[in-house]
Amino acid sequence: MTSAVEPTIDVQTRLRYLEDQVARLERMVRVSRMLSSTLDLEPLLQRIINIATDLVGTEAASILLEDERTGGLYFAAATGSEREELRRIQVPIEGSIAGTIFRTGQPLIIQDVHRDPRHYRGVDQSTHFETRAILGVPMRFKGRCIGVLEAVNKLGNTPFTQDDIHILSTLASQAAVAIENARLVGALQEANARLAELDRLKSDFISIASHELRTPLSLILGYATFLKEQSTGAFQEQLEMVLKGALQLQGLIEAMVNLRYLEAGIARLELSDVILQELVEEVCAEWRPMAEAQGLHLRQRVPKKPVRVRADRAKIALVLSNLLNNAVKFTPPGGRIEVTIRPQTGMVALSVADTGIGIPRDELDRIFDRFYQVESHLTRHHGGMGLGLSIAKGLVELHQGRIWAESVEGRGSRFTFTLPVSWEEAVQAREGK
Repeated sequence: MTSAVEPTIDVQTRLRYLEDQVARLERMVRVSRMLSSTLDLEPLLQRIINIATDLVGTEAASILLEDERTGGLYFAAATGSEREELRRIQVPIEGSIAGTIFRTGQPLIIQDVHRDPRHYRGVDQSTHFETRAILGVPMRFKGRCIGVLEAVNKLGNTPFTQDDIHILSTLASQAAVAIENARLVGALQEANARLAELDRLKSDFISIASHELRTPLSLILGYATFLKEQSTGAFQEQLEMVLKGALQLQGLIEAMVNLRYLEAGIARLELSDVILQELVEEVCAEWRPMAEAQGLHLRQRVPKKPVRVRADRAKIALVLSNLLNNAVKFTPPGGRIEVTIRPQTGMVALSVADTGIGIPRDELDRIFDRFYQVESHLTRHHGGMGLGLSIAKGLVELHQGRIWAESVEGRGSRFTFTLPVSWEEAVQAREGK
């Protein structure tokens, strides 16, 4: 009779054990889902300690994280009404229970804290909470301890067990990942907010500068032109320098205005039938004297048959002018600049290639960002605000085209942009009509 009962008891024991394991796994899956449901750090920390008291069955729980400024630990979250008092308490790493766990990276059970000299009594004195027993486990992320998760006072004054260590350690592992994810998201949000503020300040600067400088600059140009016409000799040369500087400033202001209109979405196209060979010849004629003065050879390679597009002539001329400006600036004497037109199916590609200093590979993706300038003493020497390529990109995209750059540092660059032959058809195709 006994031999028949014993196997039955053994099977039942194993069955209960397996049921307990399944229940524990299900519980940890639920916990994992709960922790991953928020990336807001404060609610996440509070959720972790609430789960800890629930899983282990304790009166209280707390999370202590490392304070990199002081080198100690601080209470990032705690149960009970004393959580605000706890936040102001710094727990030393040396000579405290939490510090020992943090330093060694090992869990620790203290069944009677009054017999342990490492118990930091300042916590109880500040919160008027009686700590009797503590189970603490390290919170580790990628091999580094980021804090300590503590469960305080087992319900019913029962002792903490190895099973409790396993449960709390599993929770701590999941919690550490969730905390670091929340920190990363928080840092990213802060960085994005700072970038948005910088972006707003730059936009305000563009708006104010372009508005406030236009009127006085017009007066300077008017008077300087008048005086130059009335003067002779050295005085005329000095006025020529004034006019040159004023015209450069006018170009910057116009660039800022164009960028402002593009970003505000209020730029409009004045479409007409444009023969690209004529436009290229016109823009190259403007830049050829400057190119030749710097010892550069500027040439065009275009089809004999007229290539027509429906576009805003002035805006495409500005795109081409901005690209030629860059090519002339950054090509050393003796270099070559070539403008080409290549008809394609339904569109036309225009390129400006040079044998200049080139662009580092890791900066190619950013050169069309506004205010961006390639980090080089050669580029800084030529000044500018880093708006030309950004404006070119905006104007090309306004035409439903695209623009990109290819370059080998030290060997030159090629900037290419495409334009649809029919702007109206390109818009309809993009809108799915």
